[in-house]
Amino acid sequence: MSAGIIFDVQRFSLHDGPGIRTTVFFKGCPLRCLWCHNPEAISPEIELAFYSNKCINCNSCISVCPSGALQNDSLKGKRYNREICQSCWRCVDACPGGALTLQGRIFQVEEILSQIVKDIPFYKRSDGGVTLSGGEPTFQFDFCLALLKACKEEGINTALDTSGFVPWRRLEELLPFVDIFLYDIKHMDSDEHKRLTGVPNETILENLVRLDRLGKSIEIRVPIIPGYNDSYENIRALSYFLGGLNSVKRVKLLPYHKLGLSKPWLFNNRRGIPDLEPPKRDEMERIRGIMVKNIGEERIY
Repeated sequence: MSAGIIFDVQRFSLHDGPGIRTTVFFKGCPLRCLWCHNPEAISPEIELAFYSNKCINCNSCISVCPSGALQNDSLKGKRYNREICQSCWRCVDACPGGALTLQGRIFQVEEILSQIVKDIPFYKRSDGGVTLSGGEPTFQFDFCLALLKACKEEGINTALDTSGFVPWRRLEELLPFVDIFLYDIKHMDSDEHKRLTGVPNETILENLVRLDRLGKSIEIRVPIIPGYNDSYENIRALSYFLGGLNSVKRVKLLPYHKLGLSKPWLFNNRRGIPDLEPPKRDEMERIRGIMVKNIGEERIY
């Protein structure tokens, strides 16, 4: 069966679609959002993570590294040269304190499914199911499709958490196996979207309109990033756009948080925006008020 790289499987998830869900986090993403809260998901490859608070400075990792990718810098501490790393991961096995861990593991579809089916009784009682998230699940398209098909064969409700930045022909192939789309929109202006995420938004918006016309169940998710996408002009444009769609069940406003800044990534420069503060409650209420005028209160969360 198809294999893919997964960095987490979160059971009893309550925020990734309706009911109690199991969320499967895929590695790999075509976007480079400045505020990314899952930096471990950006690369599609298995990666090394470093918990500096667990390091006892024994240098066992350095002594077993065959390529010299790990070094000790007297000023900056341990350093890692990803370019010459052979991905043997001997350093992980040699670390006595658990300071070095791997983010991502290769799974077969049947391995993931064996974890998912354990929670079928919870899905049935709560109208829950499985959510594929990431990263961007469609970045590992074959594995994403195979896992969705396997879940549907078990009668499990499926949700796809996606940026929408995927060729329509691929998204269309997934349609029979997805019950609800959790669809991210970052910014309505394409140039600004590209500045903030690394990609323009035309494909994202066009795919959303197509899904809406097909009557697919959609939940829009809008990360609110102070100073970046929370202007009156952007929120108003977004509310007008979403107000013209018929299949959007609800719009979820997600205030920026700093959890991504605390994740222990080793030498990969995925640190988000260090000085950015989460939006205050009155700012979230202001944004919600703009959205309500064009979409209706019952659909804003």
